[in-house]
Amino acid sequence: MFPICGSEYIHYVGEGTDQSEELLRKRFPRLRIGRIDRDTKSRRYEFEKTLLDFSAGEIDLLVGTQMLAKGHDFPNVTLVGVVSVDAGLALPDFRAAERTFQLSTQVAGRAGRGDLPGRVLIQTYHPHHYALRHATAQDYQGFYDEEIRHRRNHGYPPFAVLALLLVRHKNDDRARSISQELRKHLLEANRDHAVRILGPAPAPLARLRGEHRIQLLIKSRSRKQLRAVIDQGISAFETAGNDSRPVTVEIDPVSMM
Repeated sequence: MFPICGSEYIHYVGEGTDQSEELLRKRFPRLRIGRIDRDTKSRRYEFEKTLLDFSAGEIDLLVGTQMLAKGHDFPNVTLVGVVSVDAGLALPDFRAAERTFQLSTQVAGRAGRGDLPGRVLIQTYHPHHYALRHATAQDYQGFYDEEIRHRRNHGYPPFAVLALLLVRHKNDDRARSISQELRKHLLEANRDHAVRILGPAPAPLARLRGEHRIQLLIKSRSRKQLRAVIDQGISAFETAGNDSRPVTVEIDPVSMM
């Protein structure tokens, strides 16, 4: 029973690579199991030795993060499993489906590279999601057709230009007040309604390295109008006596996190 909401139906799900390795060792005690993740990568000798041992057949099962999906050629791999793919689909980023499709097809490419056929198992609560349907079918055109329709309907790139304004401050109240003040000046600069201003709202990673993070997302069909509103809004924000150092602006953000 959870103490705040009283629900009996909320559960923690998901495992890290170390927990997955531990579970697999208990389930398959005779298998030789290795692990590749950020921790092992930081120890270069261990990282390289694990990959070489797996390639040589001295490791039967390799557990790892997304880095295993890219660039490795292991002809002896016949089975690949993707655990908790829904975590990627649930990210608050318009590229979530694209990245999930990309990862799934890359993972599928690790199996069956030699003489023996390969098999890929994907763990998901959403087997009918278009990203997974098309990934399992290796249907690139089918995924593109659905994804581009979603992007067009919701006004995301390539049909719009995005800018992410991130406010970071050690004090939560100060971060909120800065973001509200910034929004006010952006709205005043947007007299012609050339852009759409969303937020402020807590960033998906609402606190990072001791700082509270509030973000605004600006969308427009015109890059020139987008830049004009941001430049005028921040200029007015500074003229009003505000410190713009807690504010970072990213045009065409790579990550929405």
